[in-house]
Amino acid sequence: QVQVVESGGGLVQPGGSLRLSCAASGSIRVIYNMEWYRQAPGAQRELVAYITRDGIKNYIDSAKGRFTISRDNAKNTAYLQMNSLKPEDTALYYCKVTVLTTTSQIYDYWGQGTQVTVSS
Repeated sequence: QVQVVESGGGLVQPGGSLRLSCAASGSIRVIYNMEWYRQAPGAQRELVAYITRDGIKNYIDSAKGRFTISRDNAKNTAYLQMNSLKPEDTALYYCKVTVLTTTSQIYDYWGQGTQVTVSS
């Protein structure tokens, strides 16, 4: 079993910053991609950013220049630094990790999400 826990969300004013964390634990041999998604009320879940094990990164257009994804492979943790936040960034943010388990199987695991609210 693998557990994924997000943290770091909260209420922030427009222009502010937040740093989200995604910690994976359990029967992990290797974590491949670590990805951040978000889902606003009434909207579909969208991929915000991802980072491969080798550190290759990609972002949704609206996040480029404002968000930075990073990871610490020793800690099985990913981060999403979000700067210059806008009200339209308000959403529930989820982390998904692709794991090679200790039983040599590959699965995707999701966390429960952390709420980000950008409002004055």
